[in-house]
Amino acid sequence: MDATAKEVRYGMSIDIDRCTGCGACMVACAVENNIAPAHQGAGDRTGTTWIRVYRIENDEPFPASRAAFVPVLCQQCDHHTPCESVCPQKAVEYDRATGIVAQIPVRCLGCRYCMTACPYHARYFNWWDPVWPEGMEKTLNPDVSTRMRGVVEKCNFCHSRYHAAKAKAALEGRRDLQPGEYQPACVEACPTNAITFGELSDPSSDVKKATESKGSFRLLENLGTEPKVYYHSRERWIREAAGGSVPTSAKERIHG
Repeated sequence: MDATAKEVRYGMSIDIDRCTGCGACMVACAVENNIAPAHQGAGDRTGTTWIRVYRIENDEPFPASRAAFVPVLCQQCDHHTPCESVCPQKAVEYDRATGIVAQIPVRCLGCRYCMTACPYHARYFNWWDPVWPEGMEKTLNPDVSTRMRGVVEKCNFCHSRYHAAKAKAALEGRRDLQPGEYQPACVEACPTNAITFGELSDPSSDVKKATESKGSFRLLENLGTEPKVYYHSRERWIREAAGGSVPTSAKERIHG
């Protein structure tokens, strides 16, 4: 990293109280990152998505019953990143300049150690070569390479957008990005503005303020992985649910 460049930590805050479970974030992510339509043989455990929306319930009888939707993506762990520590191929890299955990498909041998190590179930194995319906290949994003069968992939905060923003800044003679200049696709697509993204290292940023607001929490925070994806809810039962495992049963998934 350039010694004169500013070191940042990019992070995200998701307001569960605003999330309607519409799935727009999943669609935008798939389009932006060239995630192929599901193979006809794909099931709940063999599909590929970089962000998954879960439905959780408070298990109370009517009229006290409540439900909420929780988008789960790579949590971008900041301390002893589990997936990075177990990868024998160095196909996972923690970028110390941005805090983003990158996945390098061309190095991946498909051992899936990283999937086992990830406590958030946010990594996906490609069981089939990507295939798009005739004509749809013309819609692929030229800035993102497609991935072959036999490798693992995950969210990288739309890293290609980060590189595009840095290139634009360089052309304008700037080293650092302006607030809001780099935004992942899911952030732009959310119709309720439930997702905030930016520099956690900037005390004045909207995302930093969101993470410090009352009701902010992180998934499985007691593991000590220091994830850079935060959640927010006024509901105590939602915050308490975050201390356990993320939903895994089919009835708790609304997409995928």
